[in-house]
Formats: sequence, structure tokens, C-alpha cells
Amino acid sequence: MKAMILAAGRGERMRPLTDACPKPLLKVKGIPLIEYHIKNLVAAGIKDIVINHAWLGQQLVDYLSSGEKYSAKISYSEEPVALETAGGILKALPLLAGEDDEIFAVVNGDVYCDYNFQQLPELPPHCNAHLMLVANPEHNVKGDFQLTAGMLNNPNNAKQETYTFSGIALYRKRFFKRYVKALCEEKFEQHTIQPLAPMLRAAADAGKISASLIDVPWTDVGTPERLAMLNRE
Repeated sequence: MKAMILAAGRGERMRPLTDACPKPLLKVKGIPLIEYHIKNLVAAGIKDIVINHAWLGQQLVDYLSSGEKYSAKISYSEEPVALETAGGILKALPLLAGEDDEIFAVVNGDVYCDYNFQQLPELPPHCNAHLMLVANPEHNVKGDFQLTAGMLNNPNNAKQETYTFSGIALYRKRFFKRYVKALCEEKFEQHTIQPLAPMLRAAADAGKISASLIDVPWTDVGTPERLAMLNRE
């Protein structure tokens, strides 16, 4: 299996820290955020890694290089501007998957999470994605999704608990394929800004996404205050 680490965002809320440093290279306990993910993926035997980049992306390339120092093989998907999550995956898709049903992992490069990727679940045949959910943090108390019998649901039951998307997921190529086809039909290049959330919500309504909870320390490093908190703990 291959994996993609999303690392192209500008990190506006992290300014001024990200004015001269790409967000995934910000350090927790002296180690860049993205390096934790690379080491955890390699420890689980996932050594073929794709990283997208845009803002100050050359710093990522210079620091991580080919991945040899991590016993990994790192490929890069350069974006002219940050294409958002789905747009970045779409552009990198030729590096990630060949067959329509081929599965790959994706993790946000700006979260701090000690997840054991050996625990990645099997993706059910009828599902195009599997999302890892976490308990709602203080900055997202309403949550993103609900979970019913192992399937992802949009929050439409006020009595049911909600959870936050961790930024870690499995996807099949076919989940994105129809968007590639649409781009080709409209004669656009595969370099289009495309958010992921609308795709996830539509697929959840169609019963095409499974999900599970992970119980590990997790932080969306979205503000300088959260980064400082991690470095104090």
C-alpha cells in the first residue's frame, strides 16, 4: 500500500510561524510534524509515500529528500497553488494508484497523532473510503460526523454522539475517478481546487464510507497556541 501526506496548505492561522516555514515542518519536541507521520508509516511497512506541496514546498523537498534516511521512498506532487484536499489527491492520483479498486492511505501533514498504521482496517468491498474519527476537541465541539454500525453518517440525529475526522483515511481510486473523468470532459487540467468535505458527505449519504474510532493522543495543530501547548506537555 502507498500513502499520501497532505502538506500543501498555507497555514494562515499559524502565521507568523508559517511565513518562513511550511506548516508540516513546524516542530513538536524538536521533530517536524511530518516526520512523525513518515516514521509511523515506515514502522507499519508503508514505505512508498507521496507528499504534495505548494507554499514553501522546496523546503519540504530539501529537508525530506528522497526519504532514504527514513528507509522510505518519497515522491512529490508539486502544486502551483494549494488545491485543497481533494484537489491535491486528484493531482497526485497517478502516483498513488493504478487500478480503480486500489487502496491508499492519506494523512494530514499538520496533525500530531501517534497512530499505529499497522492497525489500519480492511476496507469493505462496498465502501470507497474508511475514515478514522476521534473524540471532539475543544475547537470542534459539534464534530463532523456520526458513526452507526461501522458506517459514516452525516450528523442528522441530535441524540447521537458526533466525532471529528482525524485526517487519517483509506480511499479507493474509484472514489476520485469520476471527478478525473469530469475534469477531462470539461477540458480542464487535473490542477483544480477541489475540497474534500462535499465528496465525503455525499458518499456518506450513499452508504459508501465506513469509519472507526481511534483512541490515541491527537491534535489538529491549527494555531500557534496549540503548537505551544504540545511543546509544553
